Formats: sequence, C-alpha cells, structure tokens
Amino acid sequence: MSDLASPQNSPALAASPGVFARALRKPLWLRVALLAGVVALLEFYGRLYADPAFMSPPSLIVKAFFDKIAPQPKILEALWFCVAQIAAAYALSVVFGILIGLLIGASGFSRSAFLPIILLLYAIPQVSLLPLVILMFGLGPAAKIAFGFSHGIFPIIMNVVAGMRDVKELHLRAARSMGASRMDTIRHVILPHAVPSLFTGLRLGMTLTLLGVILAELYVSTGGIGYFTRVFAESYDPAPLFALTGCLAIIAVIFNELVRIAQNHLTPGKRRPPTLKNSVKE
Repeated sequence: MSDLASPQNSPALAASPGVFARALRKPLWLRVALLAGVVALLEFYGRLYADPAFMSPPSLIVKAFFDKIAPQPKILEALWFCVAQIAAAYALSVVFGILIGLLIGASGFSRSAFLPIILLLYAIPQVSLLPLVILMFGLGPAAKIAFGFSHGIFPIIMNVVAGMRDVKELHLRAARSMGASRMDTIRHVILPHAVPSLFTGLRLGMTLTLLGVILAELYVSTGGIGYFTRVFAESYDPAPLFALTGCLAIIAVIFNELVRIAQNHLTPGKRRPPTLKNSVKE
C-alpha cells in the first residue's frame, strides 16, 4: 500500500514534468519571459542611472497612469476619439485598398497601366503631404483620418495585386476550361489564393494607418492625444508621457490582434477542421 501511494507512483505527478516542459517550450512563455526581463532592466536603469527629467522606471509610469491619466476625463476622451479616428481611417483604407487592388490586378493590362502610378505615389514621403492635407481638410478630425488613410491604403493595394498576380496559370486555365466566367474565376480561384497576401497587407496597413493618425495628432491636434503629449514633453514630465505612449501601444496591439484573429479564421488552411463529434452524426 505504501508503494502504491508514494509520490513516485502517482500518475499526475509523473506526468507533471512533461506538462511543464511542454509549457516552457511554447512561444508565449518565451515572450512573457523576454518582456519581464526588459521591464526589470528598465526598472533597474530608471531607478539608479536615468535622468528623472527624461526617463521614468515602469513602476512610476504605471503610477502616473492611475494618478494623472485615468482621472482626467479629457485625456480619456481624447484616447477614445483617437481610437475612433484610427478605426475610420483603417476602414476606408481596407475598402478602397481592396477595390483598387482588385481593379488593378484583374488583368495584365491594368497592372501595366496603373501599378507604376501606385508605386510612384507610394514612394512619396507621406509626411511631406501633411501641409496639403491640412489645407484641404483643416485642423479637425477629417485631416487625421485622411492622413491615416493615405498611409494605410498603399500596402493593401500592393498586397492585393501581388496576391492576384501569384495565382498559377494552370488554375486559371482549369477554371476557364470548365466554363467559369470572369467573375466566377475571380471569386472562386483568384480571391482564395490572394487571401494570405491580402491579410499581410491588412496588417501592414493597420500599422501605417496608426502611424499616420498619430503623426497627424502630433502636428495638427489642438486638444487630442498629440496636444497632451506635447504638454507632458514640454513640462519634462516623462512618467505620464510614457504612460500615454503605452496606451497608444496597447491600442496598436489590440487592432493588430483583431486583424490576426480574422486572418486565422478566414485564411484557407488555417481554419480548424470540424471535430469528430461535430462531423459524425450519432
């Protein structure tokens, strides 16, 4: 009885080292460990060596968020308004980027005619267009949405065109030989093959849209996130400045995670097959 009840003979304890070893091999734990190490180094450097006028340790940044950011309704309203502007600019980028990409990538003639123009516009530094955007849309939210839209649309167009161009000619000929129309070929052959490239463009477009809106906030805003960022920077108060920057980083992570979740559900080959219990009728 003592041998059967010993810890060495317990199945749960015997399996636990393997469970822990598999958990430690997961990328999530590596990311958590790396993030914790970076935070610990920043805390150590900020407490002992950093100039308090230019850098604060993470603990003071978290404290500043609850003391100076969260209690201020104007700052919270500016954050929500920034999220709405990013969402609007990104939605416009997705809709028009996909439509223009489909039109350009529909044939070799349209690619040869219009793709060099898109490449030329994409090569122009977007920051140099900010004064023109301000002249056209003023100092309100329309200028920030337009500037974010001008950043996010081009990666989506380029990746949609690239995904349509990479479809194998054998698949197109097979569809035509079976009597598929042009719209059927685009819907059932070209678009499924272009989905991975499309989502690559969507993730790049999300990052650049966020960048465009934040840049416009810094230069145009008279009461938004850019305004409060300038106030904290000019008063040499780094803790709330980094707390506000951290909020923007969290917004970016949330938007990118939403795109990644949509990619995992809509990309062919990444969707989970139905389980045996759901696929077989009892």
